[in-house]
Amino acid sequence: MDTFGSLLAGFGVALTLKNLMWGFVGVTLGTAIGVLPGVGPALTIALLLPATANLDPTGALIMFAGIYYGAMFGGSTTSILLNTPGESATIVTAMEGNLMAKRGRAGPALATAAIGSFVAGTIATLLLTVMAPIVVDFALKFGPAEYFAVMVLAFTTVSAVLGASVARGLASLFLGLAIGLVGLDSQTGQARFTLGIPELLDGIDVVVVAVGLFAVGETLYIATYANRERDTLEKMRGSIWMTRSDWMRSWKPWLRGTALGFPFGTIPAGGAEIPTFLSYALEKKLSKHASEFGNGAIEGVAGPEAANNASATGTLVPLLTLGLPTTATAAIILAAFQQWGLQPGPLLFETQPLLIWGLIASMYVGNVILLILNLPLVGIWVKLLEIPRPLLYAGILVFATLGAYGLRNSWFDLALLYIVGLLGFLMRRFDMPVAPVLVGMILGPLAEQQFRRALAISQGDLRVFVGHPISATVLAITAVILIGPPIWRRLSARRATVAD
Repeated sequence: MDTFGSLLAGFGVALTLKNLMWGFVGVTLGTAIGVLPGVGPALTIALLLPATANLDPTGALIMFAGIYYGAMFGGSTTSILLNTPGESATIVTAMEGNLMAKRGRAGPALATAAIGSFVAGTIATLLLTVMAPIVVDFALKFGPAEYFAVMVLAFTTVSAVLGASVARGLASLFLGLAIGLVGLDSQTGQARFTLGIPELLDGIDVVVVAVGLFAVGETLYIATYANRERDTLEKMRGSIWMTRSDWMRSWKPWLRGTALGFPFGTIPAGGAEIPTFLSYALEKKLSKHASEFGNGAIEGVAGPEAANNASATGTLVPLLTLGLPTTATAAIILAAFQQWGLQPGPLLFETQPLLIWGLIASMYVGNVILLILNLPLVGIWVKLLEIPRPLLYAGILVFATLGAYGLRNSWFDLALLYIVGLLGFLMRRFDMPVAPVLVGMILGPLAEQQFRRALAISQGDLRVFVGHPISATVLAITAVILIGPPIWRRLSARRATVAD
């Protein structure tokens, strides 16, 4: 079936009443949690994993995707009106958006953010539709050696770009790999790292780890360290609609932001933070109103918001086609796939085409729903900012506890949840990224399986990983990512010394 025919079949799935409802729930919930400071899509999806274990996977995944890119829409509201980014990717939006709100132009700031997110999300979804079959056709040529090399690249890049240092990122990754090894060896049946505890023979449930790290750990950290400042909520004054001048100054930044955001989303480059800052710098350089930057320039809101949403959609390219997460939220969505025994990748396009294409088609519909939800109902979203933070965090912990216990009605899962949650809290406290833990835990057993298969085929010859062109190229890129930055820094320091 060609791409157009597959997409039409996907719309047939996405436009059923049940899946429309799940899509609406997802984007609405995503907008709401995007508005709430400190509550991101990774935390929310992790919290919902236990509750959705018995649902239809298509509807639940449509809801999760809606939460992901809906949070990108909603994050602009709190950034503009409260100067507190709901998501790290909306930090740049707060810089100019809040200044516009202080000047009585909160309406146009919110409008350009919402429309820019819609434009970027739609174009990025179109690019996802076109690129996915191309990547899948290429990935079908992969053997065990190529898959192992790609997973090593994912381990390296996710660990290297997240967190304060490569060492801390790699430490988090190896922790995740160790957790993934707990349980029975899939090939020999031997127990590994179970410490004699029968409950660990089946391994550590990825849902418990995800909820512990992103719901319990993140909430404890936010409640402890990020709840000490008083925020000033800017009032909505004047019209919410953009003037002709606002439109003329916004449409080019929307397109440029999309062009920057989507490629960064498709590679493990640390999420949407980098393209949003690049977009801001680019718009400041190209704008005819450069003097307004630092005083509330609309281009400084339009471009970064488009880059933010395009990047979120771009992360689904490697996730759906190769099964590789490039952000924390993508790692949680990968855990959701595995909750139903599904492994994203080229074979899933063959075995579950209606699920994959229904998910992609739902994103076109979801972007329209988000545009309708964000502009007319902005007053309702602002009300969410009045929820007392202690009540919000207490509610998250209660739902996390009930969800983890409800998986198997096991006290052991509950104890494990809070052990992992405390570990997540300490990692955030000492600036160690938590996303590599989940990536290592999920992809570690798969990488081990592909490694063993490659060695079995080559009769134990390790040269199989450098003897194939694709795997050798991927491993070379991995080496460059690891050793390139330190060498570059040393050369730069040496040149600076010589110049002095």
